[in-house]
This record gives sequence, structure tokens and C-alpha cells, in this order.
Amino acid sequence: MTAPPTAPASPDSPDAPDSPDHTMEAIARAVTEGRAGRTADARRELLALWSSIGVTGDPLHRCTLAHHLADLYEDPAQALAWDVRALDAADAVTEQRAREHHADLRIAGFHPSLHLNLADDYRRLGAFGAAADHIDAATKAGPGLGQDSYGDLIRGAVREVAEAIARRDTAPRASAPGATV
Repeated sequence: MTAPPTAPASPDSPDAPDSPDHTMEAIARAVTEGRAGRTADARRELLALWSSIGVTGDPLHRCTLAHHLADLYEDPAQALAWDVRALDAADAVTEQRAREHHADLRIAGFHPSLHLNLADDYRRLGAFGAAADHIDAATKAGPGLGQDSYGDLIRGAVREVAEAIARRDTAPRASAPGATV
């Protein structure tokens, strides 16, 4: 496992958690709604969950929720706020907690995607120095990715965002999660 877990059908999620986790199930349902185009409903559900989890709640729940909530915002400033929360929470997730959720989940695999998202947010905001810092962090964290389709997806997106940073391009990426371009 290489990224914050989501719905079982997503490429960055476990087939099934090792034990029932009702919060993760609720997050997965909301993510599925968002991917089906019901972004306002998905945002409402995730924001309600965030309120119940709280800023001191389970870091795996906070990381997963914030990671996916960021994708539901077209505005890069709003996405940035949630991506920062996701990275902060990931830094508090222990390997033990990750494995309690799913035996194959590894924290090292979270960071490439989380830094990639931050780099893309900063790039879209025209903060190219901060974007470059996070794309460098994503690249350095790259060995935490598996040699699978998800790892290939993230590595490709890192290259794509790095090229956009070099061009000083602030346009949304068509391949970004939640993209409507």
C-alpha cells in the first residue's frame, strides 16, 4: 500500500481493511460519491466527518479524509489547506496504526502523493519556489512507492508537475484528481 487508503475500488487502497473501521468506510463512501460527480455532497459528508473526528483525532482518519477532501476543491487555495492537513496528519500516523488498518499499508508510500499534491497546489497559485520544494520532496520520497500501476501513476504525475513548474505554468492539469478541465 502506498498512499492514504480510500474506497476498495481505488488504485491507492487496500482490497479490504483487516478489521471494520466505520470512519474509513464513511470516508470511502464520500470519496466514491465525489468520483461519481457529486462533489458538493461528498464535500458535505467529509466536512461533517472532519467535525466529528476533530483536529486531534486518529491521524490515519485525518490524513485520509483531508487527502481526498482536497481533491474536491477546484480552488487551489482551498485544496492547499486540506493538503497541508493531510501531510501534517501523515506525519503523526505510526506504522503500527497503518498496519492495523491494512497489513500492506506503509507510511513511506503516503509522502510522494501528499508532496505531489502540495507542489501542484503551490504551482497553481504561482508560488513556484514552494512548488519546487514539494516536488523535490515527492521525488525524494519516491522510493516509498510500489512498483505497480499506482506507483507509476504518481511517478508520472511528479514528472508532469515538475515540468509545469519549470514552465511556470499555473493551469490546472487535466490528469489531476477532480479535474474538470
